[in-house]
Amino acid sequence: MSRKSCFACTAPKTARKALTPFCRNARRAFKDVEQMPQTTLAAARYTGLTWDHPRGYEPLAAAARIQQTRDGAPLITWHTQPLSGFEEHPIADLAARYDLLVLDHPHIGEAVDAKCLTPLEDHFHAADIAAWRQGSVGHAMASYCWAGKHWALPIDVAAQVSAYRPDRLAAAPRDWDEVVAVSERNPVALSLAGPHAFLSLLSICAALGAEPAQDDALLPTSVALEALGIMSRIDARAPSATRVLNPIGLLQAMASGADLALVPLVFGYVNYAVPQAGQWPVAFAQAPLAYGGKRHGSVLGGTGIALTARAEANPSLIEHLRGLMSQHAQVRFFPSHQGQPSARAAWIDPEVNARWNNFYAATLDTVETALLRPRHDGYIAFQAAAAALIRAGLATRAAPALTLEHIRQAWRTGRQQMLTTTLT
Repeated sequence: MSRKSCFACTAPKTARKALTPFCRNARRAFKDVEQMPQTTLAAARYTGLTWDHPRGYEPLAAAARIQQTRDGAPLITWHTQPLSGFEEHPIADLAARYDLLVLDHPHIGEAVDAKCLTPLEDHFHAADIAAWRQGSVGHAMASYCWAGKHWALPIDVAAQVSAYRPDRLAAAPRDWDEVVAVSERNPVALSLAGPHAFLSLLSICAALGAEPAQDDALLPTSVALEALGIMSRIDARAPSATRVLNPIGLLQAMASGADLALVPLVFGYVNYAVPQAGQWPVAFAQAPLAYGGKRHGSVLGGTGIALTARAEANPSLIEHLRGLMSQHAQVRFFPSHQGQPSARAAWIDPEVNARWNNFYAATLDTVETALLRPRHDGYIAFQAAAAALIRAGLATRAAPALTLEHIRQAWRTGRQQMLTTTLT
C-alpha cells in the first residue's frame, strides 16, 4: 500500500502524530501480530479495564497492538470484565488497580466524589475538548462533564432504540400505541434485566414529554403512571424467558431465531445489524414516539475512557488517546473493528452505513435526543433498586401507582443520603 493512499500519512504534519496509531501502513504490520501471545503484553506501561464484548474490547486491543508494532514496546494492556462488574465494584476500587477505565456517564459523580479520576483538562487543550464535544453525536461528550470538568473521552455511543426481526415485521412500530397493538399479535419483549427496567421507564416518559427531575417526585405522576401502564400491557404478553435477558441476550435471542419479533427499547448493538452465518437478521429503528409526539424517547448509553488518578500519563499515552478520538479512527478504524463510535461523522458516513445495514442512520435521531441519566454519587444504587421494583411490580401485576410510590421512596432515600454526604 502506498503512502499516498493512507489518511494518516497524508494528514497535515501537526495531526500526523496523533493519527499514526491508525495508519493504514501500520495496519499491514498489525496483521502479523494479530495472534501475538498475551504474555508479550505483560510489560505494558499502562493497564486498562473495559467490558468483555467485542464492541468494548476489540477496537482498543487492536489499537494497542498496532502501537506495539510501531513502537516496539507495549503501551497499554487491556483487561476485561462483564458490564455487571462495573455495577458491582465501586469505581474507586477499580481506579486503584487500573490506569484507564472504560465507564458510562452515570458513574461520573461517584468517581469524581471519590477523587479517583483525572480531568481531561489536565492533559488536553480546551480547543480539543470543544471540538470533540461539537463533533460527538448527541450528548456524548457532555455526558462526561461534571463539576465543571470533563472526565472521560467518549469512544462509544449507544441509546435505547427499537430492534425487530424484518422477517416478522415489515417495519418497527412508530409510536407506543402501535407497539401495544403489535404485542397483541406478535411476541414482543421489554428490556427489563439489570437497570434496564428503569431505563425503559425513563425512555417512555421522555417520549411522553417528561424527564427526571431533581425533586422528590422524580417524574410527573400522570406521565409515570401512563408509562408504567404501557410497560404492564406489553409485559403481560411477553415471552417469559425474555425477562431475565440483558440487551445482548435479547438481541442474541432474536438473531438465533427465538420466537421474538420486537424489542421496542433496547440498547443498540451494531454487531447484530449484520447477521453471522446461520443467524437471522435484526433490524434497528428509532425508539417509539408518543402518539402524536415528536421525540423518540430514549436514554443515552455508551462508554468513555477515563484516566485514573494513579496514572502518570506520559506524552505517548496522551497522543494514543487523542488518536482514538481522531476523525479517521472514529469513522474508519472503530467501525472496522466492531466498535460503535461516538463521532457524528461516522454515524452519517455512507460507507459505514452501507457496511452495517444502515444501523447508524436508522437510529441517529434517537441518539441525538437521548436524555442523560442523573450522575450524582449514589445514582447507580438507586437505578438498580428502581429497576428491581419495576420488575416486581410487573411480575405481581401491582397497580402502577403502588410501583411508582415505591420508586419514589427509594429516590427520596437516595437523595437524602446524597445530601447528607454532601453536607458532611
